[in-house]
Amino acid sequence: MHPFRQAVEARDLQAVDALLADDVVFTSPVAFRPYEGKPITSAILATVIEVFEDFHYVREIGEAGASDHALVFEATVAGKALTGCDFIHTDADGLIDDLMVMVRPLSAAHALAEQMGARFEDIARRAAGG
Repeated sequence: MHPFRQAVEARDLQAVDALLADDVVFTSPVAFRPYEGKPITSAILATVIEVFEDFHYVREIGEAGASDHALVFEATVAGKALTGCDFIHTDADGLIDDLMVMVRPLSAAHALAEQMGARFEDIARRAAGG
């Protein structure tokens, strides 16, 4: 099992943070531009853990020790069931330097965008260390 999956399933934000490279790039399913850096990525992931209900991984794709993994998940956001995938790339040190998330269907992506947008000031505050 991928360490990121273990940390997320345990809702262990410190473990998630420890797995991120300082220069990680996070590509959101609902934002046009990627977010760069560990502080903003950590803040977004901490908020997503709060927003997703009944979150669980259903499949993991990638060989042990490989740099690329796909973690398929299911969750609910504002009453909308969704399926998504975390695409993870790790650097030479084993830290996540690229994390791209995709979700479906569109109605659930809209619900996710609305929930995350309503919390963006808090996300920015978390990223700034406040």
